[in-house]
Amino acid sequence: MKLSDRLAALGETPVLDRREPRPPVLPTAAAHVHDEEPADGLSSLKARVGTALFDRMGARLNDPNLVEDDLLSSAREVLAEIVDAESVPLTDDERQRLVREISDDVLGYGPLQPLLDDPSLTEVMVNGPDQIFVERGGRLTLSGSRFRSEEQLRRVIEKIVSRVGRRIDESSPLVDARLEDGSRVNAVIPPLAVNGSSLTIRKFAADPLTVSDLITFGSLSPQMAELLNACVKAHLNIIVSGGTGTGKTTLLNVLSSFIPDGERIITIEDAVELQLQQDHVVRLESRPANIEGRGEVTIRDLLRNSLRMRPDRIVVGECRGGEALDMLQAMNTGHDGSLSTVHANSPRDAIARLETLVLMAGMDLPLRAIREQIASAVHLIVQLTRMRDGSRRVTHITEVQGMEGEIVTLQDAFVFDYSAGIDASGRFLGKPVSTGVRPRFLDRLIDLGIEVSPDVFALPTDRR
Repeated sequence: MKLSDRLAALGETPVLDRREPRPPVLPTAAAHVHDEEPADGLSSLKARVGTALFDRMGARLNDPNLVEDDLLSSAREVLAEIVDAESVPLTDDERQRLVREISDDVLGYGPLQPLLDDPSLTEVMVNGPDQIFVERGGRLTLSGSRFRSEEQLRRVIEKIVSRVGRRIDESSPLVDARLEDGSRVNAVIPPLAVNGSSLTIRKFAADPLTVSDLITFGSLSPQMAELLNACVKAHLNIIVSGGTGTGKTTLLNVLSSFIPDGERIITIEDAVELQLQQDHVVRLESRPANIEGRGEVTIRDLLRNSLRMRPDRIVVGECRGGEALDMLQAMNTGHDGSLSTVHANSPRDAIARLETLVLMAGMDLPLRAIREQIASAVHLIVQLTRMRDGSRRVTHITEVQGMEGEIVTLQDAFVFDYSAGIDASGRFLGKPVSTGVRPRFLDRLIDLGIEVSPDVFALPTDRR
């Protein structure tokens, strides 16, 4: 029997929370009810090795002063020694795989660990213990990994959320969290998740994408990048709009990279995701209520508090509620250069979405007053779209020009050209092109001494 077949028949293995050590759970007869073949000697070997690892490294596994990489290295060395001492006839490949899988179970996230270590994957979606989908290159595929049981999946979820001070149980069956590298995590457990616990992980690259990367991918054109760079340096207020999974946070990171050094930046998020590269950054994260329903700190609370922290820039990860009103007020009261994102499918929809979010603040404001606030506060909307081919493209850069009667007037500076069609592989051949219209805010850029090449607004046929 191959090692892969034998490992598939294993029972539960210990998964330890480093902050709350507990003895490893040894396999029981119940753990093999659904297995087609009985557990063999490899199952007991894995249990013995896990127990020995805990006995030899129990205190070190919970040492907060030990660096994660040093802990992993030490644990793998100890695991290798324990496996060698067992004198079990395994090939070198089988021994290395056994050590790696026990290490993933005890110190990592079990069957998810190889997927999280794969740099080509951008999203991992667990639909119960038997089904794990992954996204690679914008396409969804079913992976060969699976959890042995619902209990193992629940322990992995609890390990993830407990490390960022969150909790998940029957009284609070859904949670947003993050991994150590900033990857976004959403978990839902029964009774809300009917087919077993659900876990969605949106991975972030170890090295944040740069504007050059987006140009290479075709998400941005060089002319769009030049304009956005100038707008950020000129302290224009920018809203990044797009649907779920379109890359709003990635683009927000790229826009924030244009902020000059020497400015004080305050980021406000539900779960910390932004990867700003400047030195002077204060990162604030909201907090849910505790088990008694107390202690909640909302995005609105953090946003109001940030105004007392002498910010040069306020970056809100996403406006999804009444904080939109506080954001617009901040933009209108001397905090120019603020950045945020909203969920919307077009620039016009983004304006309507902001109106709705402001109404969620509970203030009885007339619609015209809200629109005047938006028209005065927001200078630019950058629209992202996820294409059918899986690529993410900036499809609009739109200026908010002001009010005309009861309507907020918009003017596109760049739009995506769909007329080029698609190639044989189904990929869109089009690219963003200038409309030839010069935005009104160019005068502000000139007053600040920020130059924008005339070619930026030239029509494709006129470009040299």
